[in-house]
Amino acid sequence: MKILVVGGGGREHAIIRKLKENPSVEKIYALPGNGGIARDAECVPIGAKDLPAIAAFAAEKAVDFAVVAPDDPLVLGAVDLLEEKDIPCFGPRRNAAIIEGSKAFSKRLMKKYGIPTAACEIFDDMNKALAYVKAAPLPVVVKADGLALGKGVLICQTRDEAEEAVRAMMENRIFGESGARVVVEEFLEGPEVSVLSFTDGETIVPMVSSMDHKRALDGDEGLNTGGMGTIAPNPFYTDEVAARCMEEIFLPTIRAMKAEGRPFRGCLYFGLMITRDGPKVIEYNCRFGDPETQVVLPLLKTDLLTIMRAVSEGRLAEVDVEFRKGAACCLILASGGYPSHYEKGKEIIVTDAAKLSRAEVFHAGTALKDGKLVTSGGRVLGLTCTADTLAEAVAAAYDAAQGVTFEGAYYRRDIGARALRNS
Repeated sequence: MKILVVGGGGREHAIIRKLKENPSVEKIYALPGNGGIARDAECVPIGAKDLPAIAAFAAEKAVDFAVVAPDDPLVLGAVDLLEEKDIPCFGPRRNAAIIEGSKAFSKRLMKKYGIPTAACEIFDDMNKALAYVKAAPLPVVVKADGLALGKGVLICQTRDEAEEAVRAMMENRIFGESGARVVVEEFLEGPEVSVLSFTDGETIVPMVSSMDHKRALDGDEGLNTGGMGTIAPNPFYTDEVAARCMEEIFLPTIRAMKAEGRPFRGCLYFGLMITRDGPKVIEYNCRFGDPETQVVLPLLKTDLLTIMRAVSEGRLAEVDVEFRKGAACCLILASGGYPSHYEKGKEIIVTDAAKLSRAEVFHAGTALKDGKLVTSGGRVLGLTCTADTLAEAVAAAYDAAQGVTFEGAYYRRDIGARALRNS
């Protein structure tokens, strides 16, 4: 089979590595891929949002199956376009991807169908939003309605911060048109849990739970990032919590989307908060999370391509999806200055091949330049280690980090620390 994977980050690298395990896979194209993915697939310089070019390439190469991984092309309708070319796809169609593409849509969906989430108000008018945050209980959360690279959520401790957040999004357009509408919601407290799930619109199969670390600095300080590391499973996601999530959140969401005429097929990501009142939805994503994918897929026992094809064909119930016991930790090596200004083009140097070989290395922001591997993004590498226990997996990931470096490289020193204290 010839497979096409749209995207070029660490998530896509993890997906490609897993797809390669299927013996029927003869060729994988990555659009656009990156310097590290080039070792596992043929990278084609077509951007993930260039839908006509993606569809034309897939048709030209007679691709047998496509995986659309990032949010932007899904929300823009990449799956719809590929399916028009008779190319089977893993990923939701445009009308279902709106569950991530519009926070206003997802909040209204949850309210309509009684799915537990934070109370909120939605604003298209900046002055009305400003008036609301002047009286809203603090802290308050201000969210850009549309896609914002995972950074469109601001937790505001003061009135001034809340007003500044509203103006930054709605007046200054720091997130472009994604901030033309904002969602202002109550601040929830409790441990966060990420649960990716396979679903064909009828059946839903949650994957191993995980914990992301969004802040740039130790102790959950600094700016929000796309994710500085993950661990799996999440110790706060107990069997009791999982059962409640299935009955109160997962199945109701799938049924709600079907009832709205927007059946969801693909990977549906549930960002959850375990509050004193039970689990609540913080956000939905219409795709695999990044870097959650890098700790979840290495624990997957069942063949990924088999699962994806079953999802696209509406027969997920026929597949026994299994995960290995044990734990995984993914440590992100980032460029100095990320998520703000950072330099690119720094050569990536292996300082200890033996240490590095203990991890599965997923490339997020790398490129090939004059035959050398260099940095090309804020998050550069993800080092994932699996072990029998979480403590062993975390220790192995940090040991592997001693095997590679580049100028300005940094990483958090406390990935998994909170989970270990509570496991």
